Amino acid sequence: MSHSSDKPLVLVDGSSYLFRAYHALPPLTSPDGEPTGAMYGVLNMLRKLFDEYQPERFAVVFDASGKTFRDELYPEYKSNRPPMPDDLRAQIEPLHEIVRAMGIPILVVPGVEADDVIGTLARRAEAQGRSVVISTGDKDLAQLVTDRITLLDTMKDSVMDEEAVQRKFGVPPDRIVDLLALVGDSVDNIPGVPKVGPKTAAKWLSEFGSVDGVMAAANEIKGKVGENLRVSLQQLPLSRELATIRCDVDLEVGPSDLERSDPDRESLAAYYRRFGFNSWLRQLESGTGVEDDVDAPGDGHEPDYEAVLEADALDRWIERLREAEVFAFDTETTSLDYMRAEVVGLSFAVVPGKAAYVPVAHNYPGAPDQLPRDRVLERLKPILEDPERPKTGHNLKYDMSVLANHGVTLRGVRFDSMLESYVLNSTATRHDMDSVAAKYLSVDTIHYEDVAGKGAKQITFDQVPLEQAVPYAAEDADISLRLHQTLWPRLEAEPPLRRLLDEIELPLVPVLSRIERLGVRVDADRLREQSSTLGQRILALEREAHDAAGRPFNLSSPKQLQAILFEDHGLPIVRKTPKGQPSTSEDVLQELAQEFDLPRLILEYRGLSKLKSTYTDKLPAQVNPDTGRVHTSYHQAVASTGRLSSTDPNLQNIPVRTEEGRRIRQAFVAAEGFRIVAADYSQIELRIMAHLSGDKGLLLAFEQNLDVHRATAAEVFGVAPDKVSPDQRRKAKAINFGLIYGMSAFGLGRQLGIQRGEAQEYVDLYFARYPGVKEFMDRTREQARERGYVETVFGRRLHLPDINIRNPARRQAAERTAINAPMQGTAADIIKRAMIAVDRWIQDEAPEVKMIMQVHDELVFEVLAGDEKESSARIVSVMESAADLDVALRVDLGSGENWDQAH
Repeated sequence: MSHSSDKPLVLVDGSSYLFRAYHALPPLTSPDGEPTGAMYGVLNMLRKLFDEYQPERFAVVFDASGKTFRDELYPEYKSNRPPMPDDLRAQIEPLHEIVRAMGIPILVVPGVEADDVIGTLARRAEAQGRSVVISTGDKDLAQLVTDRITLLDTMKDSVMDEEAVQRKFGVPPDRIVDLLALVGDSVDNIPGVPKVGPKTAAKWLSEFGSVDGVMAAANEIKGKVGENLRVSLQQLPLSRELATIRCDVDLEVGPSDLERSDPDRESLAAYYRRFGFNSWLRQLESGTGVEDDVDAPGDGHEPDYEAVLEADALDRWIERLREAEVFAFDTETTSLDYMRAEVVGLSFAVVPGKAAYVPVAHNYPGAPDQLPRDRVLERLKPILEDPERPKTGHNLKYDMSVLANHGVTLRGVRFDSMLESYVLNSTATRHDMDSVAAKYLSVDTIHYEDVAGKGAKQITFDQVPLEQAVPYAAEDADISLRLHQTLWPRLEAEPPLRRLLDEIELPLVPVLSRIERLGVRVDADRLREQSSTLGQRILALEREAHDAAGRPFNLSSPKQLQAILFEDHGLPIVRKTPKGQPSTSEDVLQELAQEFDLPRLILEYRGLSKLKSTYTDKLPAQVNPDTGRVHTSYHQAVASTGRLSSTDPNLQNIPVRTEEGRRIRQAFVAAEGFRIVAADYSQIELRIMAHLSGDKGLLLAFEQNLDVHRATAAEVFGVAPDKVSPDQRRKAKAINFGLIYGMSAFGLGRQLGIQRGEAQEYVDLYFARYPGVKEFMDRTREQARERGYVETVFGRRLHLPDINIRNPARRQAAERTAINAPMQGTAADIIKRAMIAVDRWIQDEAPEVKMIMQVHDELVFEVLAGDEKESSARIVSVMESAADLDVALRVDLGSGENWDQAH
């Protein structure tokens, strides 16, 4: 499944490009005679990457000075390389400083090479569902290529995906290491087989499968090359180890941490002047370079912002609000936690450039007298609660929840600039006010940190002096209004998008606010009991591990664990760390645990410790003391496909398939006298595929209420449905879901553990049995190329800026997204429509029913005990009527005392 962000993680092999730039460019110098050629080449490449990819996650990785674990394995490693030229060495430190000043994360990790850091980050990102682009000129990194990881050589403007690796090297990515071991590397002084080049190595690997297979068949290979192979047998495992990129480096950061920060403009300007990068300096000073977040300066008009401190001024503004066709407003509060936040002030705007801030609770020393909060809210309440008085703002769901804390029910939310931006183009920008204002108004807004500070020194807004608070708060209302006036005409010109906003996104705002404020009851005592039980079991495991080891040791210390397992007990070393030490990673311990008790005890200890710290210890602390419930925050404008996400806590990531995860869900309980009811759409994306493709075979399978995976297996493997084996059904399920997500035959083969050719046969058979699916995919790709976007059944658009790009890897990724997005997006639209319809039924007819959670394709309710049957029947009816598709929607429903029982 795709990650929520469609933009790839971009990892730059800084060391590779440093050397290539040094040798490719003339010996440029600064006005003072300092060498600059390598710096200029690398920085130019980085700027080009930003321009083409506009990445949200980005890092440049350089080799650290000193020896690495490979030098310990093989002292002659890279001994053939000449010393680094002095004029290149002099450019490294200033290059690092400029990259940092650009706000780009930079990584230099001692003991390993840049390749190993890149490999570790790439594999972690891939495991999180992210796509990865590695910018490098190093062929060794081809071993990392998968259907999610591609290589980009900006100097040659070429991209290498799985097929390109196969074409260039004659072997797939997972055999690149074997190829390198056989061929060797004269630059890195890795010994290979003498006189064996890439073509011979690829031929051997094609015939014998791997280095191990080649070694086993050494006596069968004739001639001088066979003699050379037999002479090299002892060194081949070492060559393979030296060529293998380590993907388990112990890093302090992960893919999610690699966000670009704001550039240090003063430092950049100083560096550009020092080194004579004059064109970049002019771009920086004019605001047109990649360092800038906006493309053009603002309109230059000075805004008119007013502080409302007197009753007559408030009356004057209330009259303006009454007369306005639409007005924008925003609240300033004491906290981002909507359940605990209190209003500090309110801002309003009725015309662009003119706004007011009404402070009501600033209490710093020397703060001026302000109008009483209760009095202000009492005067504003009739307007804020009037459903016939249109209002706009930016993320008004938060303001709606905060006002509810003060007894004000916000109605008349006619517009929301955050949602207008999101519906217009979910992928064009992030949808926070700062980003949207930069994108559509070319305005650099005042940031919260500018008035409240950062980190530990940040103050709450009630402590911000009015001299700073007024322009910040009034600007929020002003910008919200200006954004609405800019975005709404574009939506009016696109009726499907306007309907999406009017009929789904805006009506969902009060529904989500109600769900959030209701929250879900969590039995903190049960979680604490689980923590206590886990703690006792963890201690018992520690004692058992000490007994098995023969002495006490720290189970969380890899160094002590290495000594116990491999020195004291002599267990076989499965794999080494980048520093050459025996690895104690989870997969290594799992392999050892099949034969030895101590690794099994350590694995169980680690798993229970993580469960305790992540869930059973943490969730009780997130229970609101006033309600006894957990109150998450749902986000409408994050996932490009329209899916909701949640944070604090992220309810959608609680384990569902493990026994431990089910125990955690057992702590999500119904209130006294109520029951939990969980209603989950069944195979909704496959049903949407059947609807969109119109394929007769898929439609018939759903019409007859067949097990669609068994039906697919019967078609693909040519057997009767009752003769389908469990393995055939598993493969059919992988095909069904894999094709939805644009999986290639190569990716399917990796998932099923079969050869690519066999996987391609399955895909061909699938399309032969379901030709409508193939036609739909081809048609969708073609429409995406023509329009630049794809649509859901309800008109939601996902723009695909890379669909016609020359870069093949990015174009193919966009094509995969084009297939997947209409189904994911339609599923998102359907459950949102269901939430709106169910909420309407609850408000009109069943106020005793509480909708308390939305998780993926599931809605969770609290219903009165004894009313489950009647309430459940109505919930199912409403949810199954949320869309009129050619395939009937089906909802699986259960009930119980807790969330787990309801499944």
